[in-house]
Amino acid sequence: MSGVSIAQAMAYRGQLAGLSDSADLDTALLLCRCLNRSRSYLYSWPERVLTASELEQFQAHFTRRLAGEPIAHILGSRDFWSLTLAVSPASLIPRPDTECLVERALEIICELGQPQVLDLGTGTGAIALALASERSDAQLLGVDYLPEAVALAESNRLALGLSNVCFQQSNWFAGLPRTQYHLIVSNPPYIDSDDPHLFEGDVRFEPRSALVAAEGGMADIKHIIQVAPDYLLAGGVLLLEHGFQQADAVRQVLASRGFSDIDSRRDYGGNERITMGVWRHG
Repeated sequence: MSGVSIAQAMAYRGQLAGLSDSADLDTALLLCRCLNRSRSYLYSWPERVLTASELEQFQAHFTRRLAGEPIAHILGSRDFWSLTLAVSPASLIPRPDTECLVERALEIICELGQPQVLDLGTGTGAIALALASERSDAQLLGVDYLPEAVALAESNRLALGLSNVCFQQSNWFAGLPRTQYHLIVSNPPYIDSDDPHLFEGDVRFEPRSALVAAEGGMADIKHIIQVAPDYLLAGGVLLLEHGFQQADAVRQVLASRGFSDIDSRRDYGGNERITMGVWRHG
């Protein structure tokens, strides 16, 4: 036996001080993985002693976290919406604030029968899969520029057993036929290349192509807004996630392209994070 109890292992969280704003949760999740137990077990049996192999695995995982590697990459998964999704360095790790986009998308299509939805820059498939899980009558297509991300999204689809969504490789609209959709959603790159946050936290381990855009982070957003009308039905909606300081700029670009009913919503931190516009033209 190792002589290290669950309570003593949980005390490792002190080493993450200043490195993670969720040190207690990170430590618990790593310990749960090594013990193959739930978090409630940790607090019910704090005196339980780890075996030598359990301790070795926990210490190996914890060392990776100390080096800054995202907890989702160490565990290989991240919960998003009501789903557990596999993650990898090939795509962004789904963020809780993106669930605000899912909520808004569901509001938009709530009264539609068999809505057609396009998800641009799908990554893990998080947005498309969440919508597909809530609307079995919807037909969804998720596209991504990186073939590794497309493969990851497809793997998540198969694991969840969802048949009303498919994924393919495309550089935004470039590889798509001129199909028209009720709703186009996207969480595109929107970080400026000079943003100091790119050198902090989890984003250091995520693909820059999924994070950074030219023109102060607005280039991909502008491109999507410019081309989206060619792929929207009359009355169709474009719904975008963007940076917390970009809402006004996004609204202006939407308006200049001819979108109407432009509206922004706030994320769980109170920041304007998603903006939509309606395409009224035929």
